[in-house]
Amino acid sequence: MTRWFENIVLDEVFDLGEHQFTEDEIIRFAKAYDPQYFHVDPDLAVHSHFGGIIASGWHTAAVGHRKMVDALEAEEDRLRGLGEEPGVSGPSPGGSKIEFSVPVRPGDTVRYELVVYDKRHSNSLPGWGLLFNRVTARNQRGEQVYLSEFVGFSKLRDYRPSLRTRVLLALIKLPLIGPMLKRAA
Repeated sequence: MTRWFENIVLDEVFDLGEHQFTEDEIIRFAKAYDPQYFHVDPDLAVHSHFGGIIASGWHTAAVGHRKMVDALEAEEDRLRGLGEEPGVSGPSPGGSKIEFSVPVRPGDTVRYELVVYDKRHSNSLPGWGLLFNRVTARNQRGEQVYLSEFVGFSKLRDYRPSLRTRVLLALIKLPLIGPMLKRAA
């Protein structure tokens, strides 16, 4: 998230935009990353229980992730345009849920949304918080085709480490004491 941890509003909906999936794109992605017959072979896919080519769930997720990154960069640009310093986001330590609810077919237009539904200070990284995110995607009929829940790090703007934390961080950097502290942890 390109906002500081303190500025994240829970349950705010970020529209990430939409994407129309084409048969050529579905086949190209699947041949490279998920070459199962119902993603790559129109003749065989017609006889599957899907009744035709469908997008790989990973394709649906990858498009959503790209849309999310693009939207976060646009938010960073928007904040800079207002004269504000954007926040600092970090990596994701993982996710807890992923669903591919309804197949995405050629011609489907899928709209993605991001919501931060919870947050807390990190127990392991001083000065960082954890954002609990949900990305959902719906097709043009309003059917949910994709949902994922994952965690991401976000830097605290106004973090000031305690004296104890500053001393420990300084000790860890010392050649003899640092390795001993790391082994004890």
